[in-house]
Amino acid sequence: MRFRATIENVDTFHRIIQTVEKLQKKCIIKFGESEMHIICHTDESGVQVWSQIRVSALFTEYRIQSNSRNQIALLLGADALSAALRSAAAEHTGAEAVVMKLAKKRDVAVLSVEIFGASRMGRHIRVAHDVHIEIMKPADIDRLKEPLCPEPDIHILLPSLVKVRTIVEHLRALSDVIAVRANGVGKLQISAATDSAKTDVMWEGCTNPKMGAWRLAGAEDEDEQEKPDPEQLFGVLVQTRSFIKFLNAHIVSNTTIACICQNHCLILYVYIGEVADAGGVLTFYIPAVLDD
Repeated sequence: MRFRATIENVDTFHRIIQTVEKLQKKCIIKFGESEMHIICHTDESGVQVWSQIRVSALFTEYRIQSNSRNQIALLLGADALSAALRSAAAEHTGAEAVVMKLAKKRDVAVLSVEIFGASRMGRHIRVAHDVHIEIMKPADIDRLKEPLCPEPDIHILLPSLVKVRTIVEHLRALSDVIAVRANGVGKLQISAATDSAKTDVMWEGCTNPKMGAWRLAGAEDEDEQEKPDPEQLFGVLVQTRSFIKFLNAHIVSNTTIACICQNHCLILYVYIGEVADAGGVLTFYIPAVLDD
């Protein structure tokens, strides 16, 4: 089993792991020949992250070899990897290269992040950060499945996550649960309520991406009345703290599509880079809070 790669986009990789670190202490990273997957699936609130990132978006000189279809899956501490990448990002400007590889230190498996550079005197310097890992068995990885969700009722492009986070932080003082609603004419509503007060924040003019089930092949021939009423709001209740954890993804991308499965879950696609040429996507699943 061998793995070695030069991290070309250290800042982007660090921001991705920072986002994951805010959600969960440990994560799974599965390296393949052309894609890398980062998975968080054991958060106590039920929030999950399943990401798919192109190898070429982050790495060069990428080499991987294993007896399991050239795939290697690791369980590791997101905070430890974040710290290693933070150091690499800080020194990346003056570094000759940042290399990530599998290694063994004192018979313990590690993912080593090595920073190669030069001192002011011109001497070569190598700084290594070792992240302890557990190499997962292929059978364990095969048992991991993304959540099964119904077809979303509505899709909407979210405003800037930084602005949304500021608002939701204020709503957290009102309630542990917020409602997220949207319709087919670009309206997005986030609400919080108590027995004596209610706050609604509304955005208009948001984009509804063409992702609905009724737009699939053959749907154009359906009668107009079979399409959902564009003015109808579809919504879901979610834990405020879960939504705030997702909003930490603002450091990764400015483009996020929210998909509402009414009264079931909220699915959020965070694109790494511009959508037209995205290096990958982080998919967040936030389960609904059932309204008693």
